[in-house]
This record gives sequence, structure tokens and C-alpha cells, in this order.
Amino acid sequence: MIVITGATGTLGSKTIQALLTRFPAAQLAVSVRDPERAGNLLTLGVRARQADFSDPDALRHAFEGASQVLLVSSGVLGEAGVQLHRNVAEAARDAGARRVVYTSHMAASPQSHFPPMWTHAATEAMLAQTGLAFTALRNGFYASSALQLMGNAAQSGVIAAPQDGPVSWTTHDDLALAAATVLTDEGRYDGPTPPLVADEALTLEQLGELFGRLTGHPVRREIIPEADHRQVLQARGLPADRVETVMGLYAAAARQEFLSRDRTLGTLLGRAPTTMRAVLQAMLGR
Repeated sequence: MIVITGATGTLGSKTIQALLTRFPAAQLAVSVRDPERAGNLLTLGVRARQADFSDPDALRHAFEGASQVLLVSSGVLGEAGVQLHRNVAEAARDAGARRVVYTSHMAASPQSHFPPMWTHAATEAMLAQTGLAFTALRNGFYASSALQLMGNAAQSGVIAAPQDGPVSWTTHDDLALAAATVLTDEGRYDGPTPPLVADEALTLEQLGELFGRLTGHPVRREIIPEADHRQVLQARGLPADRVETVMGLYAAAARQEFLSRDRTLGTLLGRAPTTMRAVLQAMLGR
């Protein structure tokens, strides 16, 4: 049995839907904080059990009968996040699972300028010490984040942000299908995968140019000083740690931490990954 955590989130829900095309529902289960949100899966015959990453006993119950567990990153940073992930890995091991598949990131490194990458790197190191087989899916940067970083460019015609760099924007749909493929082929990867990224890497300026070509309304890229952008974020009421995380994103992008054109994702998908042109066209309803 394959157990999916975070199955009501975007990546987890898309992964379970991809797995349902490959396995009978009785061979799949989900671990969720709110089972009522998994009602549609229950009607299909997928087992759903309540568990929180902070509750090892509930996790062991949720993972009963599991051969593999997909650990969808909690999004909690630092040692607190690593401890939550450790709870999942140890519960999976105690429940008899053979393998944990973790949704990591292409830039996972303790030297990254982007704080979430420290947590991913520490989680990978922790998994290597559990005695379990594990795969760390080195996922590309979510394409949905690119749309957020573009802000209100559609209305203002301007993308105003600090200096950035090329990013291998990758869709949730493609990454979910890749996760399902890795879970289906249990021995395919041991440890971190190559970067699972789309075939192109685009800066915010290039995204603006693409958006302009699709809409006929030019979008100008305005690079603003980091100190000014930090003040903008603080004025919006973001807590200090969140401000530094956002600023770290731009610093890491400028240092090309999110640049890769590895072809592994296309191999897993059996087709070319989705382009940002297609993402923007879908957003525009074209």
C-alpha cells in the first residue's frame, strides 16, 4: 500500500489522482489532518486516516500496512520542520514501510541563499540516517510562484522587484505525475533525484515579455533596490522571518540556484514538461 501525506494539498491531491490511474483504490491510502476534506477519495475506496505530523502515534496508525509513504514537505522551516519530517519517517519505519519518498527541491543545500532549502537539505540528511530506503524528489520551482511574483503586472504593466535570475519553473501537475511514476517504479531512484524541472528557465523580465506577447500589452521589468523591497514587504505586515525568506528567494535566483535544464522530468513524464507559455495561456483562458 502507498500512503500519501498532505493529500488535500495541491501536490498531494494531484499525486493521488495520478496514482489512481495506476493502482486500485484499495492499494492507496492518505494521511490527512481533516478526513472530511478527503471525502471524495473515500467514495472511491481510498483509505483515509487522520494524522498530524506532530503526532507520532496517529502517524503510525495512518501508515499501517504501508510499503511506501510519500512525505509531502510540511513547509515549516528550520529544525521544527525537520522534526516534523522525522516524525513521519520514523512512524513509517515503525509501521513497516520500506521506503519514504520526500518532496524536496532542486536547490536543496545548507549553503543556499533561500532559507527553505536549508530545511530540505537537513531533511534529506535525516532520511539517510533512518535506515529506510528513501527518494528525495528534487522538484523544480512551482510555476504558480512565478505568477505570484509577477504581482499585478497584468494591470500595471510593470514587474517591480529586486534583481533575480533564471528559474526552472515547473508545474504541480508535472511534478505530481513524476512523483506517481517514482512511487510506481519503487527501485528507480535511491536518494536525491536529478533536478525535476521543465526544459526552460526564465527570469521575471522574460516572463513579462512572454506575458506581453500573449496579451498584446507590454510589461516592463523594473529592478528595485533590495532595501526598498524589504521596506515594501514590511509595510505589508509580513513578519521579519517571512521578509528574509522572500528576500532570500531573489538572492538565490540571482545566483542561479534555480537554474537547471536537466531532462529527467521529461523522461519520467514520457513527454516534454509543461511550458510557462502554456501556464500563462491557461491563466488567461486561451
